[in-house]
Amino acid sequence: MLSVELRQQRAGFALDISFEAPAGVTVLFGGSGAGKTTVVNAVAGLERPETGRVALNGRVLFDLERGIWLAPHRRRIGYIFQEGRLFPHLTVRQNLLFGRWFAPKGAAREDLERIVAMLGIGPLMARHPGSLSGGEKQRVAIGRALLSSPDLILADEPLAALDDPRKEEILPYFERLRDEVKIPMLYVSHAATEVARLATTVVVLKDGKVQRQGSAAEVLGDASVMPTGVRAAGALLQARLLRHHTDGLSELEAGGISLFLPQVMQQVGSQLRVRILAQDVILSRQKPEGLSALNILPGEIEQIRGGTGPGAMVTLKTDAGRVLARITRRSAQALELAPGVSCYAVVKSVAIARSDVSGEARSDTPG
Repeated sequence: MLSVELRQQRAGFALDISFEAPAGVTVLFGGSGAGKTTVVNAVAGLERPETGRVALNGRVLFDLERGIWLAPHRRRIGYIFQEGRLFPHLTVRQNLLFGRWFAPKGAAREDLERIVAMLGIGPLMARHPGSLSGGEKQRVAIGRALLSSPDLILADEPLAALDDPRKEEILPYFERLRDEVKIPMLYVSHAATEVARLATTVVVLKDGKVQRQGSAAEVLGDASVMPTGVRAAGALLQARLLRHHTDGLSELEAGGISLFLPQVMQQVGSQLRVRILAQDVILSRQKPEGLSALNILPGEIEQIRGGTGPGAMVTLKTDAGRVLARITRRSAQALELAPGVSCYAVVKSVAIARSDVSGEARSDTPG
């Protein structure tokens, strides 16, 4: 358990937050200027707030009222930055082993070969950072952090400097880190896709304060929490992969409702997360017939939130979970939508990108 209380006053910005992060991956989610990096830097000891307290598994890292401030190298924290920050004159192997210099004596050590295999960096061991791609550098940086035997890993927007293909390359390794390594992580992101795929807990920051905390499904399904704008809004469903069909579609089951998606590269029986963007959902008062869309989810309207423009965000409660739909206020009025009204959410199979389907956190993962 990570316990964080921080207060910091700067010109035009006030940070005043308090939250607890259980085991697993806790994502600090918010737009630019929300205070995310300030939080992780304070936890790491790279920045000293005016007042505050941080404790990790009962061990106090700092408590300014009591005059406690552990130096960064004594906190047993692995930090993964936006760029790999590898030593250019050292090989990949030497960069990885450098992390062990910071491992306390007697601490349980991660096996080098296991970490190398998990991250798929075996062929890179003799190379220097200058010859690596951005994604390869980040994998080496993850390995270096793990080999320092940390009690906590901090990741400050580790995918922000990568293009989309490299992000898709790295995300599965963070999923493996979440599921296979028993080290909690505090992960900073402004990307809802990363939140949906990785988070076991989400802490939403806005203007230096905690706006919302909960599971990824709870937070992403809350229409009042859209820190990166309505275009990124989308709900998260938990589903199980039932079968692969010969026409290239995979069939999933969520709350007894079948979902058809472009082929999912997972084994039958796998527990999955499926993110459905609000802008890809159409609503109907009657069960649609004669449509090409395969995914039809019956439900009941929970909430309608109007914006300053012509749009409205509708929250629909279904057996599969909460679904968000971004429609016009004119459509909402024409359909006489209101809380309690029965409705159908319609989603095209091809509208769900492969990047929005991922493995659920394993049940044996801490937290």
